[in-house]
Amino acid sequence: MALHFASSSFTTTLLILLCIFSSSLFLSNAFQHHHHPHVARHNYRDALTKSILFFEGQRSGRLPSNQRMTWRRSSGLSDGAAMHVDLVGGYYDAGDNVKFGFPMAFTTTMLSWSVIEFGGLMKGELQNAKEAIRWATDYLLKATVHPDTIYVQVGDANKDHACWERPEDMDTPRSVFKIDRNTPGSDVAAETAAALASASVVFRRSDPTYSKLLIRRAIRVFQFADRYRGAYSNGLKKYVCPFYCSYSGYQDELLWGAAWLHKATRNPAFLNYIQVNGQTLGADESDNTFGWDNKHVGARILLSKAFLLQKVQSLHDYKGHADNFICSLVPGTPFSQAQYTPGGLLFKMSDSNMQYVTSTSFLLVTYAKYLTSAHKVVNCGGTIITPKRLRVIAKKQVDYLLGDNPLKMSYMVGYGPRYPQRIHHRGSSLPSIAKHPSKIQCSAGFSIMNSQSPNPNILVGAVVGGPDQHDRFPDQRSDFEQSEPSTYTNAPLVGALTYLAHSFDQL
Repeated sequence: MALHFASSSFTTTLLILLCIFSSSLFLSNAFQHHHHPHVARHNYRDALTKSILFFEGQRSGRLPSNQRMTWRRSSGLSDGAAMHVDLVGGYYDAGDNVKFGFPMAFTTTMLSWSVIEFGGLMKGELQNAKEAIRWATDYLLKATVHPDTIYVQVGDANKDHACWERPEDMDTPRSVFKIDRNTPGSDVAAETAAALASASVVFRRSDPTYSKLLIRRAIRVFQFADRYRGAYSNGLKKYVCPFYCSYSGYQDELLWGAAWLHKATRNPAFLNYIQVNGQTLGADESDNTFGWDNKHVGARILLSKAFLLQKVQSLHDYKGHADNFICSLVPGTPFSQAQYTPGGLLFKMSDSNMQYVTSTSFLLVTYAKYLTSAHKVVNCGGTIITPKRLRVIAKKQVDYLLGDNPLKMSYMVGYGPRYPQRIHHRGSSLPSIAKHPSKIQCSAGFSIMNSQSPNPNILVGAVVGGPDQHDRFPDQRSDFEQSEPSTYTNAPLVGALTYLAHSFDQL
């Protein structure tokens, strides 16, 4: 745009130039997430590519011709037969061969949220991310094909864990477990509704027919979740516990599911549902751990967007609820509760801690985006926390994960010069079908599981459970707490890495 100065006065021109400089300085501060002043120590784009590729290594079902993780083969091709329903497809959640619907749905929601917030920056990785989402939603549509019924698990976890075998070889029972009116599961049902609703937003422009199918199913599934209330781990306790017990109850999922349906449909009925039920569903509880079990924090951040950006005044309180979460994280503020390792890693619990690092990092960059757009900050008892501070905290967590830590170890397989060699993952640890075509029996694999040999198949992009509270990591295959990857660890990382790759001009 050409600038025309009305006066030839040098002073006037100088004042105008100063104003322009000040304005541009303000704008660069307001949108500082686009350019960081220094060169990145990490290749976030490479990490992003790998974080999405990982999902191909977790695929169940008939693998497509464009499968990039080529050491894997098709598996679970008769899944669902035990109940005369097609349940072929979906993802194995972690290092075993069970399909758990609860974490799979959460994984789908977080992949979708990553694309909704940052997909416009993903460039060539957007299509790969969408394919990762669709692999899940195609399965979730199968699992919800019958009204008031969801098939929530394929495989008997106890029997599966008694074997160490490749998914292509598995001969353990492919038992099918479901929830229905008599055995309700509001937690897994509402999370499934959230997954379908969020994915409908992802596909709204690129595949409107599919998007409409997803949102129609999401509404039906949410109505089932709300009408027939109960935790799925009550009726299915011996099959889903202790693996994916619903420890936090189902109220958080009902709030989270309603939040996603509100976003996806803009139907006032869902906003009304949130207004009427928010408090009883725990909107203002001080639980600050966000993951596959507890969605309260995610719901607060998501609903704060409707207030901050869409000016939905009735959701005003969710900005305060979201701020409380932020204040609990930031060291040195009056309300800080979070624990960090000596090396600076957020530490929530010893079992698969990195899932909370990735989910928290995603929430930080996402909330920073909302705050920046609304020109708002967070006030923690008089300490002002800017969006930039949130991004700095998130970057530090992701950088630790990628190798800026006392061990100089990348906790993403295949990224950087040093990464875990013996991850707790059956398919990765055993010879591939191409190298060893004959069957490896149930117990025969344990000699490899207990060995010190590195995994022969590189599960590129897999993020493991991570170090302990003292930054130690033994890299032992049997140590599932620290060495097992999971889909729900990677899903929110996709969004955080996209933001970082973009902000350092790597995309």
